[in-house]
Amino acid sequence: MKLRRQKRHQDGINITPLIDVVFLLLIFFMVSTTFTRETRLSVELPDANGEPADNKPPKQVEIVIDKDGAYAINGNMLVNRKVDTIMTALNQLPDTDKSMPIVITADKEAPHGAVITVMDAAGRVGFEKLSFATQEPKEDASL
Repeated sequence: MKLRRQKRHQDGINITPLIDVVFLLLIFFMVSTTFTRETRLSVELPDANGEPADNKPPKQVEIVIDKDGAYAINGNMLVNRKVDTIMTALNQLPDTDKSMPIVITADKEAPHGAVITVMDAAGRVGFEKLSFATQEPKEDASL
């Protein structure tokens, strides 16, 4: 009499499906996560002594330059650092009059060339009033 051998079942848990599910969840969360890009630049203004002007115009164009030389016009980041891009952005501002002042807010570590590029682009577009934002010097407590 010939008896069939019964297959032995291994005592263990097959974790292959579990690993597949974990990888699928990982991919799902990576794809569904929203990545927001900050449009604000962190700028540390240079120090200057003097009194601020009392007559602040109601409308002005603000150009921010961070320490790496990246530009933002009225809070909107520019895609590159070319003069043509700055000129196009200045021309496309809504309700912009060429007599409006431009306030350049440049980080104190910003490259000099980046500031000159903004001044050149504003002059080419037709803006004549430029000003620079500064901050009052901080009091040194050790004196």
